[in-house]
Amino acid sequence: MLEMRSKGRTVLAVLLLVVLPAFAVVAPATAFAKGESAHHGGGEASLALPDLGSVTFVGGINGHTLLLFGLIVCALGMVFGIAAYSRIRGLPVHQSMAEISDLIYETCKTYLIQQGKFLLLLWVFISLTVMIYFGWLAVTGVDAAGHITRGFPPFKVAVILFFSLVGMAGSYSVAWFGIRINTLANSRTAFAALTGKPYGCYAIPLRAGMSIGMALISVELLIMLIILLFIPGDMAGPCFIGFAIGESLGAAALRIAGGIFTKIADIGSDLMKIVFKIKEDDARNPGVIADCTGDNAGDSVGPSADGFETYGVTGVALISFILLAVHSPVVQVQLLVWIFVMRVLMIVASGLSYQVNETISKRQYENAATMDFEHPLTRLVWLTSFVSIALTYAASYVLIRGLGDGSLWWKLSTVITCGTLAGAIIPELVKIFTSMHSKHVAEVVTSSREGGASLNILSGLVAGNFSAYWLGLTIMVLMGIAYGVSTLGVGALMIAPAVFAFGLVAFGFLGMGPVTIAVDSYGPVTDNAQSIYELSLVESTPGVKEQIKSQFGFTPDFERAKHNLEENDGAGNTFKATAKPVLIGTAVVGATTMIFSIIVALTEGLKPEYVTKLSLLHAPFLLGLIAGGSMIYWFTGASTQAVTAGAYRAVEFIKRNIRLEGTTRASVSDSKKVVAICTQYAQKGMFNIFLAVFFGTLAFAFVEPFFFIGYLISIALFGLFQAIFMANAGGAWDNAKKVVEVTLKEKGTPLHDATVVGDTVGDPFKDTSSVAMNPVIKFTTLFGLLAVELAVSLARQQGPVLTSILAALFFLVSMGFVWRSFYGMRITGTASKEREATSEAAPQQMRATGTGTSK
Repeated sequence: MLEMRSKGRTVLAVLLLVVLPAFAVVAPATAFAKGESAHHGGGEASLALPDLGSVTFVGGINGHTLLLFGLIVCALGMVFGIAAYSRIRGLPVHQSMAEISDLIYETCKTYLIQQGKFLLLLWVFISLTVMIYFGWLAVTGVDAAGHITRGFPPFKVAVILFFSLVGMAGSYSVAWFGIRINTLANSRTAFAALTGKPYGCYAIPLRAGMSIGMALISVELLIMLIILLFIPGDMAGPCFIGFAIGESLGAAALRIAGGIFTKIADIGSDLMKIVFKIKEDDARNPGVIADCTGDNAGDSVGPSADGFETYGVTGVALISFILLAVHSPVVQVQLLVWIFVMRVLMIVASGLSYQVNETISKRQYENAATMDFEHPLTRLVWLTSFVSIALTYAASYVLIRGLGDGSLWWKLSTVITCGTLAGAIIPELVKIFTSMHSKHVAEVVTSSREGGASLNILSGLVAGNFSAYWLGLTIMVLMGIAYGVSTLGVGALMIAPAVFAFGLVAFGFLGMGPVTIAVDSYGPVTDNAQSIYELSLVESTPGVKEQIKSQFGFTPDFERAKHNLEENDGAGNTFKATAKPVLIGTAVVGATTMIFSIIVALTEGLKPEYVTKLSLLHAPFLLGLIAGGSMIYWFTGASTQAVTAGAYRAVEFIKRNIRLEGTTRASVSDSKKVVAICTQYAQKGMFNIFLAVFFGTLAFAFVEPFFFIGYLISIALFGLFQAIFMANAGGAWDNAKKVVEVTLKEKGTPLHDATVVGDTVGDPFKDTSSVAMNPVIKFTTLFGLLAVELAVSLARQQGPVLTSILAALFFLVSMGFVWRSFYGMRITGTASKEREATSEAAPQQMRATGTGTSK
């Protein structure tokens, strides 16, 4: 069998070496014949910023001075985040809960340190490409004799590499901050639940989320403002492109690896409830600590890095567009200053809205016996949306009311508002399909009662499909409105005003960035809090009621505590689900702007003879559309395969080593072993996926430029709908299980078993494959800017034969990692040698349960 597989791969390789170069040889030669006028050499790295001080705004303040005030707001945003962190750290907590929280943080630290080393390895691949292109091939001008000069000075290349490290370090550092505050908040939330009142269960996770959101957005904006204000204009382009590449690399790697890690642990832990009939987060289950670590690795580290990168890359895309599409330096300055003032006001809007919402929520719920956890979160989202919209119109009137014919201030504000409204409307639509109060979720539960896991899974698939339909139409309508407004005079300022409108919609999606991050981060804290409550064994601690009464001044209510934690976890599931389509929507809409930058460069300023190739009549463009769809479905399968293979090993280990008799909790060594399994498969899966994407992007860029544009458009559109479908199907399965546990109180029943199975199917759907498409789309598009420039420059300098050969070689390397992502991680169906050697010595405690090991 192995010999046949090897022969098959050899035949495939030969065919690819023959077919792909044959296609690639003709295309670059015909599209960009050697000797034609160079397009925009050097890409975004050669863009020069205009003098921001050359234009004055309100009160005669020039643009440079005005943006200096933004640095103060960024500093205040970071102070807000640090103050919230300090306040959470100072909250009361029982020692048993703090110990579990510290153990989770220590395992998270170990995981992040390993990921940091891995990131540096991946950065080597990116830096080599950067050095080759910018140091050797990039067109930098024409000398006195009329010859094209190539290659930036070494200092400029070094700056690009340095800022790529800055971007990567930014993603990594905010991810670290996220897990630190979340692993403090989880134990404090669990302890607050002991009062029997629900308000603390809500307030602490939200405060932690706002701390992350404010710090994240403030740090990212601070870095971009420093580049904008203090770096010379001719160096800002390299700084921005390097920064964007680095943060995109960090987010892609952390999101993919975190999503694989968390779902291996989650599935391994959850299946034990069925196999051994044990409770949720049973302390004897060695998979629970890994599950808690995964909640942070996947649902805190990943989203934090993803949010940081989303905010940055969208900004870089808009800056690039303005410099490429707007010819007047005065208008360039007006738009750049306006956009960054909007970004500063987003921080203000989120901070003010949070304070107002918390004042209302505290008055409503502080002493209440029950509360709807979703209600104040929903109010926060809408309040922030309205405040952001009001500030958008007000600031636009003050700053750019003289732009164009005098009406563009409200037209551009309306375009941004389409995105800001999307940030509030999309969560409402997502709740229709994923909330514990959703009729779709109720249908999943009802179908499970009679049809078991089969109908549970089918009903979840239906919910996911319908959600993709409605969310897709919603995004289309809002983008359509933005397009309609862009036709009303915006074209007088720039080429392709519709693309600028789409970029502003993506910008508006992030109009309440700190709040979007906050409600997303709410979920991992509530999930961990429930686990910490069980793992602490606080209920069985001798004299604990008297101790808490004496030390903290209240008598614990264990039953209400468990109920509130479980119900709040359902709200956390819902709002984790609401943030995902917002981020993926931003990626897709923002990718449109970045793709436009590629189009402008490749068509030498939209020359008609090149623009006609952006058509189905140009065969490579159509073939690129097909290739992009293929890559999305490969990515979906590869990321799920990594989870499946890792979960198989985790389940195998847990079954063999779980002790249910004579002990109250799993050994630390067994828990660490499960963490090690999760880390191993997360890194293996991420490495295969990342390098397949990396070399695939190079290969398709080298095949033919318009083939590559079709490819980029395709992965954005296929990725949008695949991600929405998977995220919301997973959310429906997740909360169907939560309804059975919290509302129906039917744990341990066949109905519960069916919903657990559905949830394990939904785990990689919602927290691995769907969420990782966001950074993958942006990384591919952003890296594609560099890759296609590299390909075209090399074709002009060396001829099309070399680029054709390289396209084939890169594609074969990519296919090698595609093969590894499936067949290299395939579950063979045979037990490991270790299991075979120890199966006869399976613990008597396992047999005593009456279940034994599954066979």
